[in-house]
Amino acid sequence: MRIGDVAAAAGVSTKTLRFYEDIGLLPAPARLSNGYRDYTPETLTRLEFMTRGRAAGLSLASLREVLAIRDAGHAPCLHVRETLGRHLAEIDDQLTALATLRATVAEAYDTAANGQPTDCDPDQICSYL
Repeated sequence: MRIGDVAAAAGVSTKTLRFYEDIGLLPAPARLSNGYRDYTPETLTRLEFMTRGRAAGLSLASLREVLAIRDAGHAPCLHVRETLGRHLAEIDDQLTALATLRATVAEAYDTAANGQPTDCDPDQICSYL
């Protein structure tokens, strides 16, 4: 399969395909006599996995680890479960931080919404913050 066909089938750009090749996430494809890349069906399977992993918020480094396990002939399922667990904990931490930030911004907004600019202390830049 040519690069455009693989990219379209996987829902990625040809630039993304070349990038994944450059950083070693995709093996270099065979080349036809005219120099065009000739991808195998396995490339599409690998790209679909990477697309699902990226949609779940996994980094390329995490995906590289999973692919290395698979390429070594082992099932990466346990590693994926552990990686997803760590990622979920990170998301929970981010949500907690965002909730705290939201409360802080909401409090400042309420102060600003109920305040009067004429009441501002001239020695401060803005008393709302």
